[in-house]
Amino acid sequence: MLTLLKPLQVREELLKRGIRIFSAQEFTRLFQTSSTKTKYFLEEQTKQDLFFRLKKGLYALKTNPPTEEEIANSLYKPSYISFEYALAYYNILPEMTYQVTSATTKPTRIFTIDSKVFNFYKIKKEAFTGYFLFELEHKSILMAEPEKALVDYFYFVSLGKKPYNERLNTNNLKKGKILKYARLFGRKSLTKLVKELI
Repeated sequence: MLTLLKPLQVREELLKRGIRIFSAQEFTRLFQTSSTKTKYFLEEQTKQDLFFRLKKGLYALKTNPPTEEEIANSLYKPSYISFEYALAYYNILPEMTYQVTSATTKPTRIFTIDSKVFNFYKIKKEAFTGYFLFELEHKSILMAEPEKALVDYFYFVSLGKKPYNERLNTNNLKKGKILKYARLFGRKSLTKLVKELI
């Protein structure tokens, strides 16, 4: 497309296509350039502050940065936003969290980007459900339903890996749905905890 890649044209093309996060491979495909030229261009333009690197091979536009939720969805796939971050968004937790928390079927990982922490917690494949494409600030984000975010959180409380927050407001949640999601984990202590707390 652009034989001699020009930063402004590249930025315009990415914005026109609604792309704010991309991999080196996607860039190569989109601009029909060699992987060597792509690598050089991305490295140079990261130094020039057109892009910033999220992790190896994954970049974002610095001039029109993606939201932290978009970054979370792109950093580690498959994943969806859940736990404390989703609970705070739904006002089930009264305070906003400093970390973006997501559920994944891959090993637990932590990424730090510009002092923002992105936590990915592993859950079993059978329980990797209960999320949907959520419109947030005109962007589509994969996020847990309120009931699933609560169960994901309780799962780690039942494992002793997260402290229980007594300030949770679960009044507007569907108890039947909570129990249905809890059973997906196949853990008696989780089902028992859920029944006690809701």
